[in-house]
Amino acid sequence: MKQSLCAAYARLAVKSGVNLSEQQTLLISADIDTVEFTRMVVEQAYEAGAREVLVTYIDSELERCQYRYQDEETLREVHDWQIDKQLDYLKKGACCMRIISPHPNALKDCDPKKMAIRARAVGEASKEVQEYTLASKAQWTIVAVPNPEWAAMVFPDQVPEKALESLWDAILKCVYVEEGIDPLITWQQRDELFQQRIAKLNSYAFQRLHFTNSLGTDLMVGLVNRHVWGGGSEVAQNNVRFNPNIPTEEVFTAPHKDRVEGRVVASRPLIYNGNVIRNFYFTFSHGKVCEFDAEEGREVLAEMLAMDEASTALGEVALVPYDSAISQSGCLFYTTLFDENASCHLALGSAYPACLEGGIAMSEEELKDKGINVSLIHVDFMFGTADMDVKGESAPGTWVPIFQNGNFVL
Repeated sequence: MKQSLCAAYARLAVKSGVNLSEQQTLLISADIDTVEFTRMVVEQAYEAGAREVLVTYIDSELERCQYRYQDEETLREVHDWQIDKQLDYLKKGACCMRIISPHPNALKDCDPKKMAIRARAVGEASKEVQEYTLASKAQWTIVAVPNPEWAAMVFPDQVPEKALESLWDAILKCVYVEEGIDPLITWQQRDELFQQRIAKLNSYAFQRLHFTNSLGTDLMVGLVNRHVWGGGSEVAQNNVRFNPNIPTEEVFTAPHKDRVEGRVVASRPLIYNGNVIRNFYFTFSHGKVCEFDAEEGREVLAEMLAMDEASTALGEVALVPYDSAISQSGCLFYTTLFDENASCHLALGSAYPACLEGGIAMSEEELKDKGINVSLIHVDFMFGTADMDVKGESAPGTWVPIFQNGNFVL
């Protein structure tokens, strides 16, 4: 891949993603396969005026060893210094970037129970850290970089070198990085369109959304009172505007944790804890999953739903048009960052407090009282299709078409 395009992508991550401020510290958590790109990001950050850039690398092969050899007691241990290090920087105004390079089957043969034990332990220990992203206390963003194994899954009919090139091409197209065009300007223009759509959705103050398609989805999603739609850029509590997801095609809001009824059928695989979950569905009653199944990965799905008492309720409902750039690429990316932006999706677990008027200033108990779900997890899964219809109830018995045949009509 051309160095100039990679450098433009790195600059996009710094300037539009976290939108780094002068003399601000940047914390980067990067997969081990991203070393070359991460170095570009570090350089771009310093050129943008970063005070300090700290990088932590993650290796899925080391995670495999952890789950293979460590006992359950050790997996439950999260040392204070591991959390305090991040909190120290975040409390002093740092921003965060996650650079992923997925290995979708990396943990396929690992014990789901052990992975759930570790995920629960880390989730409980890092709740204060997670608030900096869930509540946008700091700027944060996530971007992706290819690796040969991931490329082979996305383009299985191509030789390895060509597959890697094809995945680079697909990623850059989806994030609107192309030769001769400043992606910062493109993202600014797209964000203006997002804000127009959000304003229109907010004006209706929908009580419920009704989703139907030919896969078998027939789902009624109640929304919290005084909900707020989000999408595109967000504003952190330090008043800096940033883009949390690169790419992004969604607008989203908060379901009421007790007011979801019906059945939803996944339209794309879910990657969770290094495992692929395929052809699954959930049935909801009074806001909670009361029935589920999967052709592949059911045991992993069961461990996810058992993470805590709130992991069977929804924390996000997102609208993504079928004609989005990612959907029209025809690629199944096997990573949520891209696949959720090709399809309408839901998330089990925590909601974003910013999706409720005044929610950022509320306590956890106040959020729950308003119907906001609070959980250790936030896991997106995709259910949108080319024939998805969505209606919104703007007043009792008054339904407004939002989607027809997979795309916005509102």
